[in-house]
Amino acid sequence: MNHPEHPPSRLPSTLWRRALVVISLALAATGTQARHHYTGGGTGEPGRFDYYVLSLSWAPTYCLTHPDDGAECSGRGYGFVLHGLWPQYDAGGYPENCPSQFELSAEAVSRGRTIYPSERLLRHEWREHGTCSGLDALGYLRAADRATASVRIPPPLEAPPSDQSLTAMQVIDLFRSANPQMPDHSMTVSCSRGELAEVHVCLTKDLAVRSCGRGVRTTCPHAAVTLPAFRKR
Repeated sequence: MNHPEHPPSRLPSTLWRRALVVISLALAATGTQARHHYTGGGTGEPGRFDYYVLSLSWAPTYCLTHPDDGAECSGRGYGFVLHGLWPQYDAGGYPENCPSQFELSAEAVSRGRTIYPSERLLRHEWREHGTCSGLDALGYLRAADRATASVRIPPPLEAPPSDQSLTAMQVIDLFRSANPQMPDHSMTVSCSRGELAEVHVCLTKDLAVRSCGRGVRTTCPHAAVTLPAFRKR
């Protein structure tokens, strides 16, 4: 068997090097396309997307690894908080950091402080995701607020006094019981180091619950994971 590092003697070395360059460029292009099409982000055009993902973060898990984030983790006792409202493509992937004509106005920042747990997160989410919505900053934040309000948190997960152990499917079942309008495959769960990190709910551009597109999937193990309770610091 011939190996790439040992080209056949009948092929001139210059031609062999050119062939390797062509092959390498083709593989790189394929990898880049796959990352963008299925899982990755990329700069897009504002307003050109198919649906939203509403991401709600389980604050106690976040605070285990970010205890210095005083805005979210200094004794406020958050459970689920708004992480973001993210434009998505049906075929997979998402736009990010779009060249928007709109700025994050002082009025928008004031409104955002009532929606996000921290101003730092607000500014990050507008820059990375809000600019791709096609909305101005205030309109985007109003949409994020409506989206969050449209999903009812199951009572057992509102403010549990102690750690809980649930599978991802049990978390989804609790949300579907509290939100019977949810269709199949409209929600996924994300975990980190055996702990619940976030839930993701897929929404139309009009903020109605819908099935998720390609690439939005649960990333938790089949076994039960921990939902840490809020701990005073």
